[in-house]
Amino acid sequence: MPDTAVSGVLVLDREQTRAALPPDALATAVRTALVAISRGDASAPPRIAARSARGLLGAMPGYVPELGLAAKLVSVFSAAAAGEHGAHRGIVAYFDEETGRPLAVMDAETVTAVRTAATATVAMRALARPDAARIAVIGTGTQARAQVALVARMESADLVVGARDEAGAHRIVTGLGKGSATGIEAAVRGADVVFCCTSSREPVVSRSWLADGAHLSSVGGSDGPELDDATLRAASLFVEWPGAVSEPPPAGAWELQGTSPADAHLVGAVLDGRLPGRRSAGELTVFKSTGHAALDVAAASVAYRVACERGLGLRVDL
Repeated sequence: MPDTAVSGVLVLDREQTRAALPPDALATAVRTALVAISRGDASAPPRIAARSARGLLGAMPGYVPELGLAAKLVSVFSAAAAGEHGAHRGIVAYFDEETGRPLAVMDAETVTAVRTAATATVAMRALARPDAARIAVIGTGTQARAQVALVARMESADLVVGARDEAGAHRIVTGLGKGSATGIEAAVRGADVVFCCTSSREPVVSRSWLADGAHLSSVGGSDGPELDDATLRAASLFVEWPGAVSEPPPAGAWELQGTSPADAHLVGAVLDGRLPGRRSAGELTVFKSTGHAALDVAAASVAYRVACERGLGLRVDL
């Protein structure tokens, strides 16, 4: 429960937001949010957005019991110039769920990247084979780097970063001091787990590249499909929320438009033990993430608590 006796709104800059999101605490909160979504306990309307010529401004309010109340305003823009990555920029506001008083404002790009990577990792642990070792991360942007950071914490992981920009992939693993870098197809072939973290508007992997029994996570594709139809037809599909299938983009997934809701299983129900996850070693599993406000609530709740404990941020009168 937030400390309402402390006055002012806590403002966290980018580095302070990142410092206030320790991976283990965030993973626990994300699991709570995913289970709440699957049980219908979270309150979060489908994301809405205003579109400009180059991108969109989305609004995502949400409430999760035990975690609190938050809202994100985020701009999603494609690369503004050749060679640049798309970006998610904005703010997340965290509120006292009892009084409605704003408690904190933090960096949305950091929250989005870190909670998305945490969600994909939680889903991977629930759906991938227990012996999965070779893990490919596709992409070199903000989201890919957040995912790489979590994979690098796994002691037994054989990390490979795949990208069209192979030089960028090499820079990531060189800076990390762990893993290898190559092109996309070479990274995907033979991988036990593949994380697609790109801003591509078209599929970046092919079903023929994926080994039987692999787990594939797609968290990109804000402007178009990141997965091909053949992969989706061959896989058992898991999502964060039913709207990934039933809602049009930007709330729902480009790849899943026209998919039967019965074919999309909630990963929170797997975490909760109410649905089976992987049923055989040879099964191809896919987790398609669209993002969900409950996950921002999870991250904001952790960031506010940890920032207060560590004395991070600046309090202002708003």
